[in-house]
Amino acid sequence: MSVFTAQQMMATALARQVVDGRTYIVGTGLPLIGAALAKNTHAPNAHLLFETGLMEGNPQEAPTSVSDLRICRGASALWPQYRYFGFMSLASRRGDIDAGFLGGAQIDPYGNLNSTSIGDYFHPETRFSGSGGANGIATYCDTVIIMKHEKRRFAEKIDYVTSPGWVDGPGGRARLGLPPDKGPRAVITELGLMRFGPDKRMYLAEFFPGVAPEAVAEATGFALDISRAVEAEPPGEEVLRVLREKLAT
Repeated sequence: MSVFTAQQMMATALARQVVDGRTYIVGTGLPLIGAALAKNTHAPNAHLLFETGLMEGNPQEAPTSVSDLRICRGASALWPQYRYFGFMSLASRRGDIDAGFLGGAQIDPYGNLNSTSIGDYFHPETRFSGSGGANGIATYCDTVIIMKHEKRRFAEKIDYVTSPGWVDGPGGRARLGLPPDKGPRAVITELGLMRFGPDKRMYLAEFFPGVAPEAVAEATGFALDISRAVEAEPPGEEVLRVLREKLAT
């Protein structure tokens, strides 16, 4: 088996969430690399939307941010942000967006995200940048969440709900007037890939090569079901070639 890094495994797992021909909202960081990897391998016709207003970019290198001009290659439009937000609102409500990629400082067992503050909201230990467009994406779209896997981040109760997940289990979103059929689809970390069962609670679906399922549970601040976990398929040679030679990761 070829040697690869944890970041390359995460990018591969992210790319596998992208289906050819479908539409995704992509943010800065590892989602950019995963989306670019998908476009350069199995999903050349996926439609990537960026919050800077650039629609359907086709990056051939790893962009540093959603403002990087490299995402402009092959783009169909560069809109002012008010048009992007209007389009995103309409498209997500119509079900035209397959998923959005999100991150956060904390996550709970039901996929609710905190990207606002740690500690008391009015006297926080740490204040973050807040929602941006994340709440709208989490409200109306399925999401794929990217996190660093630490107990303090995977918490039984998060300090603030910036972006809703499955709220508190089955029926939780409907009780709040949120679309009940939309919500977090997967959580990807450097240790593995988590999904959500019929009870809407997070469980370990795949552990990455070289990682023990027990290590994933140990790094989680709430009880995590690992009984269904299987080892993730490592990145293939072509995927690694694209990551190393084209995307330089």
